[in-house]
Amino acid sequence: MHDAAGRGEGERPDGPEVRLDYERPRRKGIGEVIYCPGKSDSQMLSIAASVRAKGVNMAFSRMSPEQAALLADGRPPLEYDAVSRLGVIKNEEVEPRGVIAVLSAGSSDVPVASEAAGIAELHGCRVKKFFDVGVAGLHRLMGILPEIMDADVVIVAAGMDGALPSVVAGLAPGLVIGLPTSVGYGVATGGHAALNSMLSSCSPGLVVVNIDNGVGAGLSAVIAARGKTAIS
Repeated sequence: MHDAAGRGEGERPDGPEVRLDYERPRRKGIGEVIYCPGKSDSQMLSIAASVRAKGVNMAFSRMSPEQAALLADGRPPLEYDAVSRLGVIKNEEVEPRGVIAVLSAGSSDVPVASEAAGIAELHGCRVKKFFDVGVAGLHRLMGILPEIMDADVVIVAAGMDGALPSVVAGLAPGLVIGLPTSVGYGVATGGHAALNSMLSSCSPGLVVVNIDNGVGAGLSAVIAARGKTAIS
């Protein structure tokens, strides 16, 4: 159904340049995520006001500290994590979605891994985090392996050679999402070496998202965990 202005049912304008997709949770079971770089202060304020008035949850990715300060006031307040640069306005609680383990190969991969973890937590998943467990010291992975075996989905963030997701996918029983990061020297070429390594993997059950795409990894894990929970 459309109204006189030609808008679909449930669709509303949130300013002259913003049209938020409030129907996405109903269609997909996941909410929209606002990509903050390039957005003006007026656009950011308009989005936050609409989200608070609507009473829904919303995540803001790659948010600068200045943008976080701009949206801090209001009810509910904006929660901001400076490491992942993820902001969240949380109006409502969500039902549990399953268990997701988030691993990072190195400490430099933590910001992107934390972005994925924050998105999953916002959507009701219980997230277990294990950072700096890369293949340069494989004993670190083996030490936490029992704790990730019961996860519905495992997200593995890695830069440089991007080897860790293949190793984890060969051991963990569930779906593994490879999250290449732009960490590395020279021929790592801003994450392309890690991306190509993951795409070339022969380990079964490994899928891969774009370089530094913690949001995509987190949302994909939420959908997969929800499906697995529904089946079980």
